[in-house]
Amino acid sequence: MSAISGLIRVMEKAARKAGQRLRRDFGEVEHLQVSRKGPADFVSKADQNAERTIYDELLAARPDWGFLLEEAGEIAGDVTKPRWVVDPLDGTSNFLHGIPHFAISIAAQEPRADGKGWGDVIAGIVYQPITDESFWAEKNRGAWLQSRRLRVSARRYLDESLIATGIPFAGHGDTGEWQRIYAALAPQVAGIRRFGAAALDLAWVAAGRYEGFWESGLNAWDTAAGCLLVREAGGFVSDWQGRSQPVCDAQVLAGNDALHSRLHKVITGALKD
Repeated sequence: MSAISGLIRVMEKAARKAGQRLRRDFGEVEHLQVSRKGPADFVSKADQNAERTIYDELLAARPDWGFLLEEAGEIAGDVTKPRWVVDPLDGTSNFLHGIPHFAISIAAQEPRADGKGWGDVIAGIVYQPITDESFWAEKNRGAWLQSRRLRVSARRYLDESLIATGIPFAGHGDTGEWQRIYAALAPQVAGIRRFGAAALDLAWVAAGRYEGFWESGLNAWDTAAGCLLVREAGGFVSDWQGRSQPVCDAQVLAGNDALHSRLHKVITGALKD
């Protein structure tokens, strides 16, 4: 096993501390105070408390780093230092409906050398509090599940592959685009799954549980850690045009090393005029 760095230890400590609260609140989900953020987009007290816990832990460990937080937004830090990209509860709808499939996602992202925006993700963790699974990765040091090295699936044919996706819902996503991709891809693969937590979907691609994943209309906090996990496990992540950005969020196509290009070909073909 690769030695766990101080950076990963900081991230895991924050994730596990927030995860303890989420597990407790999940057991009492029917009693949570819930407010509406928008159509089919909820935020619970559990979500807010988890974010605050993570923020406090990370701030204490790296007081000069900035943040990009799902709930609180962007908090500036030293522009020469990395920032934290945090989703305290990916899969909020699952959580609120008592479905035990959700995760905490934390990533560390470097500033670009030219000072214009943000560059590579250097570390990431996706933690599933219910199963106590900690998926983590560091740039050029591989991807891991606890102490086990991760590698993307070795399957090489679409007809034996399981693909994950996120389906557009009330006010979110492009339904027409998704339907065209689904219609082109579904007849060619062994199955398509929609479990409702993009960070976990990407972690599961890294772990070889899925061969691929696609979704559009996400945010950096949904995918920053997951993109690094897939790449460090030997897979590829791009947008629909095949561009491999440090964080793919508006359009995300992840796949193992054998199938990413085939999935990309299917998507581009489906979206041609």
